[in-house]
Amino acid sequence: MTATDDSRAQVQLAAIAAIGAGAEDLVALDVSQPLPFADAFLIMSGRSERNVSAIADAVEDKLSEAGTRVKRREGQAEGRWALIDFGDLVVHVFHPEERDYYSLERLWKDCPVIPLEEALVR
Repeated sequence: MTATDDSRAQVQLAAIAAIGAGAEDLVALDVSQPLPFADAFLIMSGRSERNVSAIADAVEDKLSEAGTRVKRREGQAEGRWALIDFGDLVVHVFHPEERDYYSLERLWKDCPVIPLEEALVR
């Protein structure tokens, strides 16, 4: 089983919004095999507490415009991390220190990477 085309499209939209808000070091993972509740994780860093919050807001706004509803949002109060659950896509925005601490890429290292559109990674 792999991430659906809809999930992959959501990843690209979320990445566009995140980069527009200043996100760095984006990684998208196909977690559909080990997880029954999500197809993809999009993991990124923000440079500051304000930036983490701004990125989370931008991603939520962009996906809401596209008709994707937020199921749950957590952690944004302090601006050190934010988790936005869109169902098939879960977006993780971290302050760099929290990203190193939680190390989701290491935890999910066996999951395939979802390539981001080339224009996003330049």
